[in-house]
Amino acid sequence: MPSPRAWTWIKASAAGLGMCIGGPALVMYVSPTEEELFKRYNPELQKKSLANRYQRQKDFDDFVCGLKEASKSDKPIWTVQKEMAAKRAEEDRERRRQEYDAHQAEVRRKQAEVRESAQ
Repeated sequence: MPSPRAWTWIKASAAGLGMCIGGPALVMYVSPTEEELFKRYNPELQKKSLANRYQRQKDFDDFVCGLKEASKSDKPIWTVQKEMAAKRAEEDRERRRQEYDAHQAEVRRKQAEVRESAQ
């Protein structure tokens, strides 16, 4: 028979091993699959989910492609993602500025047209 101290270590190790293996196994056992969750949706949510599926898949693919592109750099991925986000924001600002300038040019053209027709 092992000593009381060894017996305590054996019980603690067995309990720790049971928690480390049994906990995740229990979670996997009681967690429903995506199909089971989808079947529990009411028909309206099922239609909505099916309608948005393509957009969600596209967003996920874009995200993964962005991560792959960012991982090619030697810099940490969070630094590269910040740089990419800043670049996208700058491109978006430039695009909105061009749209605004085009709109202003159209407004000026129409104003000149009105002035000429009034004369």
